[in-house]
Amino acid sequence: MNRLLLIDDDQRLGRMLVSYLEGAGFVVEHTIDGKSGLEAARRSPPAAILLDLMLPDIDGLELCRRLRSQANTPILMLTARGEETDRIVGLELGADDYLAKPFSPRELLARIRAVLRRSQPEAGGQPILRFGRLEIDRERRTALLDGATCDLTAYQFDLLRVLAENAGRILSREQLMERTRGDDGQAFDRSIDVHISRIRAVIEEDPKDPRRILTVRGAGYLFASRQDAG
Repeated sequence: MNRLLLIDDDQRLGRMLVSYLEGAGFVVEHTIDGKSGLEAARRSPPAAILLDLMLPDIDGLELCRRLRSQANTPILMLTARGEETDRIVGLELGADDYLAKPFSPRELLARIRAVLRRSQPEAGGQPILRFGRLEIDRERRTALLDGATCDLTAYQFDLLRVLAENAGRILSREQLMERTRGDDGQAFDRSIDVHISRIRAVIEEDPKDPRRILTVRGAGYLFASRQDAG
């Protein structure tokens, strides 16, 4: 049974979400501030974290950064701050998805199931993709550069995997969103750019002059199939 950690100081909303999600088969631990949320995540790592940005003690964006630094647990941000800049900052700090309040419990459940699916190992197909110094293990859901593990969120790994599986082909933002989120999320174009930028920062020797993930102006992104790109 998947365990979720909800960090939100709105106790009324928290009780409602705990009841709904436990009815859907999850075990949910609810904390009402950032400090107790960090302690809960360290004590018993959850399958996913639902994180509110407006907390009484630690800013949610800072808390996201701390949570991401200690584990690759999927993080879904819940917030009344729905501005695109807030979403982009959250994604840059390591959040896997973003849901603005008010939202329906059914939509939240769909988003949770989506991030959990993305964090599970894939079955079938060639397990390891190799591109020079870069190695992508589809079963273990890890990317290695020169043997060192790349620090990517579950969604960023999926973007990298999809691009690598289609090496040499241009994929539009819409195609990338469809192949990584399906119908479960409501991704926005800028979110793809933010995640690609993060991936480049991890796998490219010079992120400002990328050789692995190339931008094709007006069309999308292309993963270089040349071995010397690594």
